[in-house]
Amino acid sequence: QAQLVESGGGLVQAGDSLRLSCAASGFSGRAFSTYNMGWFRQAPGKEREFVAAIMRNNGATHYSDSVKGRFTISRDNAKNTVDLQMNKLKPEDTGVYYCASNFLSNFNYYDTRSYAKWGQGTQVTVSS
Repeated sequence: QAQLVESGGGLVQAGDSLRLSCAASGFSGRAFSTYNMGWFRQAPGKEREFVAAIMRNNGATHYSDSVKGRFTISRDNAKNTVDLQMNKLKPEDTGVYYCASNFLSNFNYYDTRSYAKWGQGTQVTVSS
């Protein structure tokens, strides 16, 4: 059964860095490299929002304006993982971070509805 498992969350101070990782398994019949991968986050009382995405074909990356220049998404197709390097963290980056996947060819990478598979999330808390 297909599964995404996030790790790497924690409690840090503003200005610190964290690296989240998402491990994919059970994607039988399709190589991990054929999946588009995204990171989203959800703060208490708020809707889940797009953070970053990396495409399956050319590895193109996309970021929300709020994290551009501070966060970097990357993937290792040999290890079936996608990472999110988060630098210069701010209190407003606090939330549960989820990774998600799809194998669509044409979709809105920032839309939660575009992703079929989700992980259980990992908590990131940034204190001021």
